[in-house]
Amino acid sequence: MGQTIVVTGGSSGVGLAAAEQLAAQGNEVIIVGRDPERLANAVARVTTAAGGREPVWFRCDFDDLAQVRELADRLLEVCPRIDVLANNAGGMVEGYHCTPDGFEATIQGNHLAPFLLTNLLRERLRGARVVNTSSRAHQRGRPDPERLAGDPARYSSWQAYSGAKAANILFTTEATRRWPDVTSVAFHPGVVRTNFGAGRITRFLYRYAPGLVTAEKAGGLLAWLSTAPEAELVNGGYYVGRSPARPWAHARDEHLAVRLWAASAEATGLREADTDAATPRAADSTATTQHNTTTDTTGPRAADDGTAATPEASTGTTPLPEDDGTISPTT
Repeated sequence: MGQTIVVTGGSSGVGLAAAEQLAAQGNEVIIVGRDPERLANAVARVTTAAGGREPVWFRCDFDDLAQVRELADRLLEVCPRIDVLANNAGGMVEGYHCTPDGFEATIQGNHLAPFLLTNLLRERLRGARVVNTSSRAHQRGRPDPERLAGDPARYSSWQAYSGAKAANILFTTEATRRWPDVTSVAFHPGVVRTNFGAGRITRFLYRYAPGLVTAEKAGGLLAWLSTAPEAELVNGGYYVGRSPARPWAHARDEHLAVRLWAASAEATGLREADTDAATPRAADSTATTQHNTTTDTTGPRAADDGTAATPEASTGTTPLPEDDGTISPTT
């Protein structure tokens, strides 16, 4: 019998490719996307991959935390159990943008929104798996828990994105510590040929540069991390290809992970005690999610990036290799 797998950012790129592969395997895939046109196309493609069975879908904008709460409410209504939550939505924002919730859009879309969604679904995730799409770009940025609103005067699209990707890894490791009954992993999908980036030059490079990873290959990695036997995974691991790697030091900082969790709980209106006790907060009655929902949040965002390493066998007992891949302006 297939699993119930929720894929955010499932309307294009890596998320859509993973959703198609997971549906073809017989899993019940729930697609979350932001753009209505892309979402409709994704539903059609996943329906075909599933042999004619239309997936459940939701539309939501991660720039609006009220919509994230409504999404969680709807998922709790339709899913007696969630076997896998793939937090794949995210992207880069061109220029500083403050969301209606008061936070810099990159950190909200890539970290705060999935942090809130995962916490609100906590009761459905007991014994389940959470897969967070990060990036090797985490090497170049460190999240600041005390400045989630960002600083317009010092804003850099790449710095903001890199810090948010480091936050994905810190969230993964702290969730592993707080929620031992949930398997949590993060991964670097590779530098994927998608509509990624902020600015024409970056977008051009992500579509036409040589050596890019296809969305299908990156989606295959997400699908594998979602369905591999638990014994084959390292709980709390950061994956490059099918092997765990060691993220850079700031993304392994346990003190930073604790501070970020506390700040994220406060920012999203969760009591930190509830994030340990796994008591979801009731959704706002004013939320506007429809029977469809989010992908990369607002602005010119797209699917994630990175360069996937060649998969290697991992015993789980030897020191992990450092994720020391060279980061260029296009990763």
